[in-house]
Amino acid sequence: MSLSSEFLEDLELLNLFNLDSSQGGIKIHHEAAPERIASAKRLFASNITTLEDGGYLTPLGLEAAAHAQALVTMLQTKS
Repeated sequence: MSLSSEFLEDLELLNLFNLDSSQGGIKIHHEAAPERIASAKRLFASNITTLEDGGYLTPLGLEAAAHAQALVTMLQTKS
C-alpha cells in the first residue's frame, strides 16, 4: 500500500493545527502552494474544517487531527 501525495498533504495540513486551543484555526492564503490550497479544499469537503481556506476544525476534524498528530509523534519518537 502506498500513500498518495494528496493524502500526505492532508496529513501535513492536519498537523499544523494547534490542538491545545479550540481557537487555533489556520488560514491558507491564495499565494500558498497549489497543493496546500487543494488540501484545504479537500479537508473542507470532508467536513474536517469549517472553511475552504482553513478555518477551524470541526468535531470530526478535531478527532482526525488528534489521530494524525499522535501518529506523527509516535513515528518520530526515537527509542
